[in-house]
Parts: sequence; C-alpha cells; structure tokens
Amino acid sequence: MPDDDPLGPIDARFAERFQRDDSREPCQLYLISPLDVGGDFSDRLRRALEAGPVAAFQFRVKGVDQHEAARLAEPLQAICAEHDVAFIVNDDVSLAKRLGADGVHLGQGDGDAREARAVLGPSVQIGVTCHDSRHLAMEAGEAGADYVAFGSFYPTTTKEVRHHPEPVILSWWSALFELPCVAIGGITPGNAAPLVAAGADFLAVSGAVWNGDEAAAVQAFAEVLAAQP
Repeated sequence: MPDDDPLGPIDARFAERFQRDDSREPCQLYLISPLDVGGDFSDRLRRALEAGPVAAFQFRVKGVDQHEAARLAEPLQAICAEHDVAFIVNDDVSLAKRLGADGVHLGQGDGDAREARAVLGPSVQIGVTCHDSRHLAMEAGEAGADYVAFGSFYPTTTKEVRHHPEPVILSWWSALFELPCVAIGGITPGNAAPLVAAGADFLAVSGAVWNGDEAAAVQAFAEVLAAQP
C-alpha cells in the first residue's frame, strides 16, 4: 500500500544518502510474546532474557478477558522486572493501568496516545503502530507517543499485515526526529542488519525467537546488534 505522507514518496535511492546517526543510542531488542503465554512460557521468557540484552517485552494475548490476561501477565511482568526489561502491554490501556505496566503499545484502532497518556500518566511509555506511513508517525509524535513502529518489513505469520515499508522510512525518520523508531515484521538474525543500518532504534521480534530455541535466537540477535557501527 503506498505511503500517504503529504510530502510525497521517498525514492529508495535516497537510502544511499542516509547513514545511521552515531549520536543515537545503539539499536536494541524488543521481544513480543506469542499469543500462548501459558504452560512453560515463564521459563522460556526467563531463558530468553538471560541469553542476551533485551530492552523491552510486549505482552500480547487475544481472546481472553482482562482478569485472565492479568493472571497470565503477572508472573511475566515479575520476570521482566527482575531483568530490568520494560514490560509493555499490547492494545489494552486499562490492563496496562491495572498492572502498573511500564508501557502500552497502541495499534491504529486502539485509541489515541493523548487519551492513553491521560489515563496512564507521564512516566508510562506509549508506542504507536504507524505501518508504512510517515504521516501517521508524525501524528503519533505530535500526540505525545514515546516511540513509533513501522512494518511489516518482511513476510510474517505472527499477524496478518497489509503494509510493507522499505527500510528507508527508518532512515528518514531517524534523520529528522529524535523520537525512537521500532522496526517490526518477520525480522530474524539473518535479515536484521539492513534495518539496523537504516536507523532502527529497536527490533521488535516474536516468531524468530519463540518458534525455536529462544536462548539461541536472542544470542544470535545480540551478535547482530553488537556488530553495528
């Protein structure tokens, strides 16, 4: 789907003009949970967080009521706290408030960042999905978001996607705005490097970690991130 930014499309050739800004913090790993976080998932999360640096963990479950979601979230939130990893709730502002979460991530249909800020207060991190749209990202920044997320950059089976930006959108954003940007969608250790080089502040990953050996995957991502300039 084409970008709806009123400034017009940025040709992919412009990517050659952008290099990662050395003044920005190094790119970090942002884990997103699988939909099933029952069973031994607490043990898997602990292994993942002990395998390498992780900045944030997003709790993403569907089809359960808030009471059940809170029951599932609480042990995972405690593990994140033990490892100094931000605990982010997907979609649900009221659940984030109930848990005292470190943040909430909003899709385009999940409400406005201003409304979330009014409920959650000034210290909670608010992220907004912006797909392939520079316009939506600028709007999110103006509304007080703490980070914007672009994607899906690669094919993914984690969720249905219709938007496929080019990495240059990360370069454009990081060249003009201090607000961090997150790259998401089908990211693996094998294809992550171009997104880091383009300017991603965080790599949001799910299937690449949870569909196999989570500790080995986090270690592999750590190697990629350690190699960044």
